[in-house]
Amino acid sequence: MPFLRFLVALALVTAAALPAGAMAASTDPITVKANMARILRISAPAATVIIGNPGVADVTIQDPQTLVLTGKSYGQTNLIVLDSAGNPVADTIVSVVQAPSDMVTMYVGTARNTLSCEPICQQTVTLGDDQTFSATAAGSAALLQSTAK
Repeated sequence: MPFLRFLVALALVTAAALPAGAMAASTDPITVKANMARILRISAPAATVIIGNPGVADVTIQDPQTLVLTGKSYGQTNLIVLDSAGNPVADTIVSVVQAPSDMVTMYVGTARNTLSCEPICQQTVTLGDDQTFSATAAGSAALLQSTAK
């Protein structure tokens, strides 16, 4: 039993002595919903941000330690953050997903249409929907905006 306590104590001292970046980091991707933004706080000031596929997600530097990640299309890409010396601050996977809780997908033949059902179902423009359906929904939104002016 004393040997087991010694091993546990040694493990704790070893873990405390490691720099924060050397400790095991989560390998889970950063998740953001399509057409939504998410704030990311980073441990060191960012000078450069690189997104692998700008068609899937976009990232901007709000201030040196705050990034704004925006989901643009479904899928995965990578995000790399560099400091002013070019050293990596972060290198992770970004996963852009659909918010499934309030969406209903209808199929009319081969055409797909998406409705947002919070609190009642209404047309919404979603990637992969029928173009005619999406154009009608976008036209309705534009008409409401012009009427409100």
